[in-house]
Amino acid sequence: MSDLDPDLADLPLVDHHCHGLVRRDLTRAGFESMLTEAAGPSALGGSLFDSQVGLAVRRWCPPVLDLPAHAPAGQYLDRRAELGADEVNRRMLAATGTGTFLVDTGYLPEPITSPAELASLAGGRAREIVRLEALAEEVLAEGAAGDFPERFRTRLAARTAGAAGVKSIAAYRVGLALEGTRPDDAEVARAADRLLAGGGPIRVADPVLHRFLVWSGIELGMPVQFHVGYGDADVDLHRCDPLLLTDLLRATEPAGVPVMLLHNYPFHRHAGFLAQVFGHVFVDVGLATHNVGHRSGAVLRELLELAPFGKVLFSSDAFGLAELYLLGTLLFRRGLGRYLAEGVAEDAWTTADAVRIAGLIGAGNAERAYRLG
Repeated sequence: MSDLDPDLADLPLVDHHCHGLVRRDLTRAGFESMLTEAAGPSALGGSLFDSQVGLAVRRWCPPVLDLPAHAPAGQYLDRRAELGADEVNRRMLAATGTGTFLVDTGYLPEPITSPAELASLAGGRAREIVRLEALAEEVLAEGAAGDFPERFRTRLAARTAGAAGVKSIAAYRVGLALEGTRPDDAEVARAADRLLAGGGPIRVADPVLHRFLVWSGIELGMPVQFHVGYGDADVDLHRCDPLLLTDLLRATEPAGVPVMLLHNYPFHRHAGFLAQVFGHVFVDVGLATHNVGHRSGAVLRELLELAPFGKVLFSSDAFGLAELYLLGTLLFRRGLGRYLAEGVAEDAWTTADAVRIAGLIGAGNAERAYRLG
């Protein structure tokens, strides 16, 4: 890409946070349930096709299935069913043009494509992101609390041997106000003992354990992703502001290990500040991109007000529906391309600057931070 294309249609992409796809055919209710972070569409609220993401599906996805843009929802879903889930997945993923997928394998509410299967649909490659809490719960289920710290470190080292990074969902379990100090093994063992003594399903939701998991990833030199901000109804959003991570970010910065703040909406400006003042912090607006649809360009611009261009990454956070991959990539490309083209027109930067910045945000920053080269 030597000239600036405002659609950035050929921009190489590393999708640094995403999930697998469902391979079953979906009813309308099943399809709409995957358009939202809620449990499903509400009878009181009408159809999810009457939302930013629903309208974006109707605008951009029908042509991939040989229908005109803005095809009615019923016609679109009939065509989707006619082609079948596997063919829809193949067409949508091929249309993204994504070269590398870093796949969070820790969320498995039903059978979904593996990282390799996902990448093959786009003719790309995939690496795993290991979810810390899921691995910890496996280890806790296998033995006593006393030797949990060492058993977990051993298992994590083996599991991440071919992985690109790890991920924390502390935001969902305890919020992001985590202390910076690394807990010692005795403190971790006591926290594990309290958890196991509670009986019932093992679910890590203890600040001590979450801090231990994050530090374990840091000590292996693995980039650490954090879910931040917008998510499903399990999230207490007021506890998911990335500014709450400040103490932990101060403590971990000397290690020089990248910390990736995912999604961030509606706190994306706060995340941009953290990326500016902490050398190891990277940011994206992943999950928000397809959910805010036509407004995605505005959200990306707000992130870029303070975040250094060398600290911004692309992610789709697509799960389940291949349409979310298509929307995430297309809306990101268009939003970034138009922002950079306007800057050229207003003499804020040169075309050469814009082309270079697009390359950094699309793939270069992720390749550097995750050492993908």
